[in-house]
Amino acid sequence: MAPCELQEVLSPLKVLKSKNVLTDIRKSEDAGVYKISDDLALVQTVDFFPPIVDSPFDFGMIAAANSLSDVYAMGARPITAMNIVCFPSEELDKKVLQETLEGALDKINEAGAALVGGHTIDDDSFKYGLSVTGLVHPKKFLKNDSAKTFDKLILTKPLGLGIVATALKAKIAGKDDEELLIKTASTLNKYSIEIAKKFKISACTDVTGFGLMGHLLEIAKASKKKLLINLQNIKTIGNTISYVKDGLIPSGAYKNRDFCKNSVILKTDIERHLLDIAYDPQTSGGLIFAIDKNDAGECLKELQEEGIPAFFVGEVGDNDNKGILEI
Repeated sequence: MAPCELQEVLSPLKVLKSKNVLTDIRKSEDAGVYKISDDLALVQTVDFFPPIVDSPFDFGMIAAANSLSDVYAMGARPITAMNIVCFPSEELDKKVLQETLEGALDKINEAGAALVGGHTIDDDSFKYGLSVTGLVHPKKFLKNDSAKTFDKLILTKPLGLGIVATALKAKIAGKDDEELLIKTASTLNKYSIEIAKKFKISACTDVTGFGLMGHLLEIAKASKKKLLINLQNIKTIGNTISYVKDGLIPSGAYKNRDFCKNSVILKTDIERHLLDIAYDPQTSGGLIFAIDKNDAGECLKELQEEGIPAFFVGEVGDNDNKGILEI
């Protein structure tokens, strides 16, 4: 569902107000945060989707990493996870489900969380994901509405996951690109956030279905800032650029473009394929965070030294009540 369509659905809901709810669906955050005590809060999120690769084990890893990512995006530590399964039991062998759960458990264990249960239903198509609970200090969780002027913007994973997945479905992408997609999408954002939290991070989110531009716009609107974006800096996986130029663009990219169109200013003559990549919906993409300009260089260096392919994508500009992106 496109961001604008989702907003139409959510806006009329009469959500119960509680002083213990520190953030919820009204703020377009990655997860909800509920205060338990002065030094402890719960972080809760849920996500699931259909397979994007053929291997059930790899799909399980990717789906789990994607679900866990929303907890990391809040600066929190995941502690429990629950399986969410929609499975066509009359069409697929149960071994497919078993291997998917094994792949997911591999990432849940890597995250240091405990798998405590779940729910399974028969469905026409296979979908899988997790409900995840994490812990964070109620005054130290990361938000998307607090980016500061002059902050630098860092993204921790290359783009192109949706484009390469589209090429795989079309039987055009090769094994090398599939392996790069799996490696990138199944990498936990745990390691990126552990490094980033050593520095002055003012805002954070992860780049998933709304693409780089959609999630940057969420930060811009929530923080009431103009974000200055440099798409010349973006990194991509495998043959992403070649696929884009051949027209292999997922439908979600066009929805993301429509969502952003009234809030994007093109100040430079940017190449079309870079814009297409910037709108590409990601599955288990990287974290993007606004970081103090004095810390940005050292943080990026440490991320890269740990093998994390992070890069600058821009900086935070002046106040803007509407929130816009300038390219």
